Amino acid sequence: MSETITNPVATESSSAESGPLRPHEVAPLAAEHAHEGDRDSRLHPKVHEALRGAGFARHFVAARWGGHEGGFLPCFDAVAQVAQEDPSAGWCASVTATLSRMAGFLPEEGQRTVWADGPDALVVGALVPGGHAEAAPGGWLLKGRWPYVSGVHASDFALLAAQVPTPAGGPEARFLLVPRSVYDIERTWDTVGMRGTGSDTVVLDEVFVPREHSFLRDELASGRAPGTAPDSLCVPLQNVSGLTFAAPVLGAARGAAEAWSRAVVRKRAARPGPDRSGAVELDLARSTALTDAAELLLARAAADADRGLLADPWAGARAQRDHVAAVDLLLDAVNLLQRTGGTGAQSVHARLQRFWRDANAGAGHAVLQWEPAARRFAAASLARSAATNA
Repeated sequence: MSETITNPVATESSSAESGPLRPHEVAPLAAEHAHEGDRDSRLHPKVHEALRGAGFARHFVAARWGGHEGGFLPCFDAVAQVAQEDPSAGWCASVTATLSRMAGFLPEEGQRTVWADGPDALVVGALVPGGHAEAAPGGWLLKGRWPYVSGVHASDFALLAAQVPTPAGGPEARFLLVPRSVYDIERTWDTVGMRGTGSDTVVLDEVFVPREHSFLRDELASGRAPGTAPDSLCVPLQNVSGLTFAAPVLGAARGAAEAWSRAVVRKRAARPGPDRSGAVELDLARSTALTDAAELLLARAAADADRGLLADPWAGARAQRDHVAAVDLLLDAVNLLQRTGGTGAQSVHARLQRFWRDANAGAGHAVLQWEPAARRFAAASLARSAATNA
């Protein structure tokens, strides 16, 4: 990536209080424990703590709570760096930052609860409404189950989406904040890829949630009014949600290229003499070109979010399109390498197949599907043309 669009990583201090994101503090631990995370279906606790210490939890948090009020581009870049060593760790890094941004939509009392002990609280969440909420004085009684909660084993709080009753009688979708002390975790995460994310199920017996610990899902979807601090809260969710899950896939593609290249070097060292497999160089060139193209699309979308450009309907639709198009390119890049990696690449002990599994699993997330993104972009483009020609 060009230095003009990639934010440098601060290296002058290892203290969480002194600077922005420091993925270089997490990457070695992520690599060291990647196999354990894949085996155990959750990240090693040391990796979660490294993510906290490296600033991911506080990245989007408001300065008044001790956070950095950071941008989307540096977060995207840092997540990809971690994911290059372990995509599951990168996924959890991205979710950690994203859910802290979401917690910024809570009312004052809710925010004070989350960050009373500092800006590094680990918040997890379930975006699909689940459970059951019953009206109670000053709030709701909430209970139920919420699956696929990434990073839940290291969490301090959970933001759970639910349909809650209103005084008028109809339901409304809200996020409700609950502390770690009130929910259990059921081990349900057993997937082919992204195994280390530990995306298990939150189980909640009936607990009271005050109104001050909730916010409307529509507010997250639309973003707050321009000028609201932090700036990241002003971006509609749909226009940046793809970045959360595309960045780990980018890291997986980079890691796959590195693992594939190391395997080729080892093969050549073991078989001295003329190399007749000229297609090897072509595979590497094609794969890395696809990865670089995807990175450029994603970096532009992240930079546009930081510049406040995604409030425009067309620009927001283009960003969502680019998230998905980039991931399609990354899958082509990773699948090419896995296909041409030889028999050794199919071993369950090979690094390449783990990156391949993780990339394909990550790309299956609902926000990274092509049809809704393509239709939205086409509609916005046609509306823009109609307005221009009116």
